[in-house]
Amino acid sequence: MQPMDAEQVRAFVNQYGKTGKLATINKDGRPHCVPVWVSVVDDKLYFMTMKTSQKARNIARDNRVAITFDSEYFPYDFVTIEGTAANVEVNDAELLEISTRIAARYVPSERAEEYGRRNAVPDEALICITPTKVISAAGVAN
Repeated sequence: MQPMDAEQVRAFVNQYGKTGKLATINKDGRPHCVPVWVSVVDDKLYFMTMKTSQKARNIARDNRVAITFDSEYFPYDFVTIEGTAANVEVNDAELLEISTRIAARYVPSERAEEYGRRNAVPDEALICITPTKVISAAGVAN
């Protein structure tokens, strides 16, 4: 097992279909962990969620987060990014563009626009994670 370099981390996180498992902190201190679709731009991670979701409420109260991407197959790799999360205000056109870009990583290309429109709704929040620490390992089982 050895750490990935920055380029390997970027390539791993940007693999088509690779979801992030986002951890936030509940009001009582318990962890809250859920899968999210992400887009990476300039080494920052973006995801969308309903403004009333547990993760959005947790981030509004305590912006410390961690997000993990992993390979579920031998020899197993992972990247965990710790950071701070913030709500990003964008106009409707920007939200649609970002929502479509995120969807394009997870759905067939001919359906990305459909999912982009479905997710770019007024009750949706755009969240940006600014990394503060990256932990990675390639070949965990080697």
